[in-house]
This record gives sequence, structure tokens and C-alpha cells, in this order.
Amino acid sequence: MTQNPPLVLTIAGSDSGGGAGIQADLKTMLALGTHGMSVIAAVTAQNSLGVQGYWELPPEAVRAQLDSVLGDIGAQAIKTGMLASTALVETVAERLASVDVPVIVDPVGVSKHGDSLLAPDAVAAVRSALLPVATVVTPNLYEVEQLTGVKVVDESGLREAAEAVKALGPAWVLVKGGHLPGEPADLLFDGTTEHRFTAPRHDNRHTHGTGCTLASGIAAYLALGSDVPTAVARAKEYVTGAIAAGFPLGAGIGPVDHAWRMRDR
Repeated sequence: MTQNPPLVLTIAGSDSGGGAGIQADLKTMLALGTHGMSVIAAVTAQNSLGVQGYWELPPEAVRAQLDSVLGDIGAQAIKTGMLASTALVETVAERLASVDVPVIVDPVGVSKHGDSLLAPDAVAAVRSALLPVATVVTPNLYEVEQLTGVKVVDESGLREAAEAVKALGPAWVLVKGGHLPGEPADLLFDGTTEHRFTAPRHDNRHTHGTGCTLASGIAAYLALGSDVPTAVARAKEYVTGAIAAGFPLGAGIGPVDHAWRMRDR
């Protein structure tokens, strides 16, 4: 008798180019052996050159998708990505406050191309409503500064950044240091214990979707039964391989390869 795969839900924006957002999340969840489900919060017109526009879904449409999936199917882990506006952040946070599964928050503020994906007034809602329901929050250095005002310039600043984000209420903080010079280092912190993760830096500009992929990988491994540090380590290993296998697409930045392990075989 076959065993059903663990269930993972992503609440995020759609990337028409297929490299990030809902599309990256679902590919990651499949690659790691889970069943991915989606609540679409926004639709982007996006390609390898950037984001040409985005349109939020009405809060009632997002709430209906959440109620539909969670009311019937359920989930063993939930990941949030692009939520765009205060109304959507508050709608999602309110629903997630009542679930009893790990919630991974990728506090998406800007795209790989530098395009804003979060209304300025929504940052306060992320701070006050969304981060307190997070099991793990996964900000990059830009998002740390956006949320806390703490600017990290080298690896020694990661702990201060993690403490500042932890003060906003999540159980765990993973500060991603990939934008620092040298070997990429990430810091995972629960308020007392820190875990550092490093990986080789690959000379590859095709890195679209790394943040979405990492957060979805953490959610998938938590659904599969790993504890938080193990889930982060395994997700980082997966995304590092996906970056190494990233490929050109269109005229700009290509995506990471979510299927790299299948192609390796």
C-alpha cells in the first residue's frame, strides 16, 4: 500500500516566468517528496528581465482559498511568500494564527531584480501580525533592514540582525547572508542557540527564485518530520545544488534548477 506524501501549502504570488513564487514553491515541494498546494495572493507579469506589474487578489479570494484547502485537505506545513498589501498580510496572519502546523514566513519585500513586491505600509503588518505566527522567518539582509532598521555589512553582524528579528515574535529566525562578500553564511537563531550554515559560492548569475525555494524546502522537510535545524540544513543543501545547476532563460537572470537531483540521476 502506498503512503500519501506529506502536505505543504504555499501562500504567495504567481511568477509568470516560472522561476520564483508559487511556481518555484510547487516545484520544490514536488522535488522533495511532498504534495504542494497553493493559495495565490497576487499575480505578477514577470520574466527574466524583471517584474512588469503585479495585481493583488481581493482579501476575500485569498481567505476563500485558505478556507477551502485547510477546511478539507489540511497541511503539515505552510509557507508564505509575496503577500503584497496590508490587507492580504492581515488576512493571512489571522487565518494562520489558528493552525497548529509549522509556518515558514519568507518576508518578500523585493524581487531579484530590485522590483518592490510589498507596499511600504504593509511592512508594519508583517512585523506586527505575520512574524508572531511564524515558526521560522527567512529574511535576506535587505528584508532584515526593512523590518528592523539593522544594516548588516559583514558576517559579524548576523547575530544582531537575528536578535532584532527574533524580538518581533517568530520562534526561529534564519538570516540569509548570501549578499555578503565571501562564502555565503546563514544564521539560524531561536533566542538562545545559534546554528551557522555555509555553502560554496557558485559563479552563476542564474539565481532567480532562491529565497522562495529555500523557504519551501524548509517547509517540505518540516512536513517530512525533520526538526528546524535539520530542515534548514537539508533545504540549504537542496538550494545550493539548484543554484549550481541554474540555467539561462530569456535575456536576463535565469532560474535555479528545481529538478537538479532528477537530472543528476
